[in-house]
Amino acid sequence: MLGRRTGHVHYPLIERSRPRVYELGSEAIAGLVQRPARTLLTMLGTVLGVGAFVTILGLTSTAGSQISAAFSVLSATQIDIDDTADPAAFAVGNATTYDFPLDADARVEHLNGTVHAGVWWKVQGTESGRPLTVTANPPVSIASETDYQGVQIDVYTATPEALAAMGPTISQGRAFDDFTAKRGEHVAVLSDSAAQRLGITRLDAQPAVFINGVPYLIVGIVSDLQRHPELLPGVIIPTTAATVQFGLPQSSSPAHMLIETRLGAAQQVASEVGLALSPEHPERFKIIAPTDPHSLKDHVTESLNTLFLLLAGITLIIGAVGIANTTLVSVLERTSEIGLRRSVGARPRHVAAQFLTESTAIGALGGLIGTSLGIATVVVVAMTRHWTAVLDPATVLPAPLLGAVVGLLAGTYPALRAARIEPVEALRR
Repeated sequence: MLGRRTGHVHYPLIERSRPRVYELGSEAIAGLVQRPARTLLTMLGTVLGVGAFVTILGLTSTAGSQISAAFSVLSATQIDIDDTADPAAFAVGNATTYDFPLDADARVEHLNGTVHAGVWWKVQGTESGRPLTVTANPPVSIASETDYQGVQIDVYTATPEALAAMGPTISQGRAFDDFTAKRGEHVAVLSDSAAQRLGITRLDAQPAVFINGVPYLIVGIVSDLQRHPELLPGVIIPTTAATVQFGLPQSSSPAHMLIETRLGAAQQVASEVGLALSPEHPERFKIIAPTDPHSLKDHVTESLNTLFLLLAGITLIIGAVGIANTTLVSVLERTSEIGLRRSVGARPRHVAAQFLTESTAIGALGGLIGTSLGIATVVVVAMTRHWTAVLDPATVLPAPLLGAVVGLLAGTYPALRAARIEPVEALRR
């Protein structure tokens, strides 16, 4: 004990009261344990807010990391080109139009990064107006309209390179090649479903289909197409034979080009293919290139974070209001206790520190529980979706601190109000 000398008498100096950290902690814990139900309800808002915060950032990071996997190599190596044609061709109705050069396949395949490139379109019919009919039996009389009443199956035409770019799965036979296409031979490739409708099950007897009475030898049956599976229910014939029998594509069903590229080369090929096809009128081709996976990932992550973090912020605000309200009620209920503390030497800042410690402890505990629930939610969702959970330490580790900050801010006003209570007035209540 310190003292000072005045003449021959020593007067002891009273040491200033300073609450220690462990004392504030023990008082805060005692206050929380005395009212467990209220404490749990008070921290519920913080638990939900911090839990939502961790869950949202964890799920967006996890989902964002799956985009590269979901953005398949197949889609990332595909370019589609539509023939938009000369506007004058559409002015005259269903006019014949074809803007791809005759050597379109070779031009595009010379571009660095191209694997396969070819032209295809849907055959619309002939100038006679007869609808396309497909039958496995030859017509009795070509002059008779009834002899063309076969199966209504869509007919498509494609170059051999276009068919190769589609990635066909051959179940029987083979796909037509450059040799048969250049010779203009009437060959065709059927899907399994089209073959069943036509009653064709085997190719060893060299069956043929008759398209508007013209025979086409079936060289292969495909069970699947990796690209443009919408062609599966139809019959695919070479463009050389189709042009001779049905003419060039019409403006109502223009030609398309399918390009298969090496991985990572799609953007470069897409920037060059228009000029390679038509240096004079590249604008006549609509080029559909795959989206950059990194840009897609950033866009998805940004959109999800902006939306859901706003909801997490609202939840945290609700939690802060709950802490402030409960702490204020606690101040009113413990007025006599505050007066007693003040009467035995506690200063206003000591009282304020006590209530701030309690509100901060509530927020920190709620933040810790919310962080744990958020991590568990991300892991469970990732397991059910067969994903790899991605949790950024820079997001998870500060989350309990966020709850403590919310509790500190929420308890500021009640603590200041408690500090202003006069001991005499408090003891009278």
